[in-house]
Amino acid sequence: MKFILINNEGPSKTVEIGRWTRVVVSAFLIGLPVSLAGLSYEFGVKKGVAEAEAAEETLAAEEARERAEALANMAVEAERRLESMTLLLAELQSRVTRLDAVGMNLTQSAGLEPGEFDFNMAPALGGPLMASQEDARELIPALEGELFALSNALDDREVQLDILSELIQGEQVRDDATPAGKPILSGWLSSHFGSRIDPFSGKKAWHEGIDFAGREGSDIIAVASGVVSWSGERSGYGNMVEVAHGDGVITRYAHNQKNLVKVGDMVRRGDVVALMGNSGRSTGPHVHFEVHKNGRPVDPASYLRRTPN
Repeated sequence: MKFILINNEGPSKTVEIGRWTRVVVSAFLIGLPVSLAGLSYEFGVKKGVAEAEAAEETLAAEEARERAEALANMAVEAERRLESMTLLLAELQSRVTRLDAVGMNLTQSAGLEPGEFDFNMAPALGGPLMASQEDARELIPALEGELFALSNALDDREVQLDILSELIQGEQVRDDATPAGKPILSGWLSSHFGSRIDPFSGKKAWHEGIDFAGREGSDIIAVASGVVSWSGERSGYGNMVEVAHGDGVITRYAHNQKNLVKVGDMVRRGDVVALMGNSGRSTGPHVHFEVHKNGRPVDPASYLRRTPN
């Protein structure tokens, strides 16, 4: 193959290319694009693989991050529920302590034998140990359910015990407000209720109470709980204390040396209300004791025979 090279400033030249030269040039011209195409393909494949691997790594990292966040949220929720259960348990323990105290009080008030119903001891329970198939995730909701069920049960028991306590205390209040025993700690019966010879006139007269003689200045005590309705001098009685006990019952303590309570005071059985004296129409230190029921005097002897609780 011949090539003619044209030169404008000089003679043209002729270049002849041999057969092998043509083969080499053709191979070069054909191989170059093929090589470039192969290189481009290989580069593209590697780039695609790298991008795919990078995408997979990004997805894996995202999934790992989501799992970590989910675990963190589960941990926070578990901690919150555990804190809630702990607070509920503390509340239930305090309520159980209160119920134990109420129960012990009711046991004593009801007069049960020691050891018959002991609130200081745990309830007697038992049974074989049964294997559980629940895992920890199922155990927490179950435990919460048990705690709330226990809370509701305690609510019900508290109401019942409060009602029972009020009933027993009501009975106790009524018992405390019923006269029982003597109005003195020491002394002797010096005059009975009913008809007697008046010590001043020598004539037969009606005595509306009973007299207890003793040492002047000794204690005079209330025979029942109530409210002081009179405290002061009264004709014939000298210094007198009157206590209202409800249900139309009042008691009177007269001829006192000194009254120790005033009108409106709340007194309990056994409280000292006055000191024994000789005031008013009296022949010596003693307490004149009366019991009135619905405005009428009754014989205090039936109350004296009662044993105070």
